[in-house]
Amino acid sequence: MDYNGMLALGAGIAALGVVGGGIGIGLIGGKAVEAVARQPEAKGDITSTMILSIAFAEVTSLYALVVSILLIFVK
Repeated sequence: MDYNGMLALGAGIAALGVVGGGIGIGLIGGKAVEAVARQPEAKGDITSTMILSIAFAEVTSLYALVVSILLIFVK
């Protein structure tokens, strides 16, 4: 396999990190709904913690996307 093929393969593997972020955001949302259902009076605290956690999960997905784009376009 040549150099460009290896870069494309590496970019594809790096892009798989985006899947983890999507799964993480789904789990965070589901657990937040469960928590609010159990303790409705703590909705504000749960929501703010959920938004912060979603931001961290999304940033890790963006890092994986940036790495995959850099592998493709920067030679």
